[in-house]
Amino acid sequence: MSEPVVVRHEPVVLRTYEPHAPDKNPMFLEKRVFQGSSGRVYPLPFIDRVAEVPTQHTWDAVMMENAYLSVMILPELGGRIYRATDKTNGYDFVYCNPVIKPALVGLAGPWISGGIEFNWPQHHRPSTYMPTDTEIEKHSDGAVTVWLSEHEPMTRMKGMHGVCLYPDKSYIELKVRAYNRTTDVQTFLWWANVATRVHEKYQSFFPPDATYVADHAKRAVSTYPLCSGYYYGVNYAARGEDGVPSHERPRQYLPPHCLDPKSRASDSLVPRYVPNDLSWYANIPVPTSYMCMGSRGDFFGG
Repeated sequence: MSEPVVVRHEPVVLRTYEPHAPDKNPMFLEKRVFQGSSGRVYPLPFIDRVAEVPTQHTWDAVMMENAYLSVMILPELGGRIYRATDKTNGYDFVYCNPVIKPALVGLAGPWISGGIEFNWPQHHRPSTYMPTDTEIEKHSDGAVTVWLSEHEPMTRMKGMHGVCLYPDKSYIELKVRAYNRTTDVQTFLWWANVATRVHEKYQSFFPPDATYVADHAKRAVSTYPLCSGYYYGVNYAARGEDGVPSHERPRQYLPPHCLDPKSRASDSLVPRYVPNDLSWYANIPVPTSYMCMGSRGDFFGG
């Protein structure tokens, strides 16, 4: 029989830019454009400032390990998976940010990048920088599920996600439970936001029936993978016809379409792709979101 999964609480010290105390006055409506959400914040506390100088903050981490994987969960930060490591080669297969430095892009203020963020009842989760209740469930087959849960004060629903690790499996299983604690019909979405380290040779993969993408709340839409117009202010149609403007070229790993036609000397490891192909990270010169739309596929990757 395989060795059971090991689970433990462990203090982890991370360089952290602490959010300031929330405004003591209730914020009933925040007027920023927030990915198509209503801007209604109350009764969540609203934070609009973050410290400019970091401290060494001790976080309570829940560590899970089997023979293949090591997983770090931070219950105090929305129950996110902060780090996930392949023990066979030491590779972090989700991006582990070495510093916690919130950006004020969350509905209630602080939001951080890295790891796997679990979001409901809207994106990004309003309580993404708030603590969750934690319960460790051990199973007869040696598996362990760490449950992270909260009561969502805006709609009075309850959401739970369980991070499960099996003794002899090299993957993480996620269990999701959502409860409507009211007598009214409630709408919600649920999604996991996985961070990965990328570079200019990185390509995203959507199912082949994905022919268009959209940003948050469909404020912008594009054909995919070849963009035939403007997207996020970039004229990809012109790039497809005339090439990449010099100020939009990637800093390294220049693909053939960015080189001097006379030389065409290029890194042989750089694939050949057209300059309006959104699947290639090097083709996207500005911070951009593109959500896979209308697909019946059950996979994506990079």
